[in-house]
Amino acid sequence: MPLNSTAAPAGRGQCQAIDLIQKIDSIDGHWQPRVVAEMNDYQFKVVKVQGEFPWHVHAETDETFVVLEGELRIAHRASTGGEGVIVLRAGQMAVVPKGIEHKPSAIAEVKMLLIEPRGVVNTGDGAPGARTVENDQWI
Repeated sequence: MPLNSTAAPAGRGQCQAIDLIQKIDSIDGHWQPRVVAEMNDYQFKVVKVQGEFPWHVHAETDETFVVLEGELRIAHRASTGGEGVIVLRAGQMAVVPKGIEHKPSAIAEVKMLLIEPRGVVNTGDGAPGARTVENDQWI
């Protein structure tokens, strides 16, 4: 299968070992999530990030961040005005609940796994922007 194909591989990444770091290392550029497996209606996406991502919200779903290498900061704010920052290091994860506006950022490159339902737009529910990527790109 070609790199960055939009077609899911046979088996959807199931019943096999998947080397997450190897998959991430084959991605060109930052903020370009790629699907490595599916479970029911959820996708497991690998990505490398550096710099800041725009503020965004997913009104209908939670989003899970699992850091494999590096340090990720996730600023978040609720519609009620509460704000905070989650700092994740290698081996740590966090779930950002649906409806919470958030902004991931990384000073140095971070390699991570994202878990979210199939079809979720990476930049949230607003208008597409410069960092919006096409869904269902498999690696």
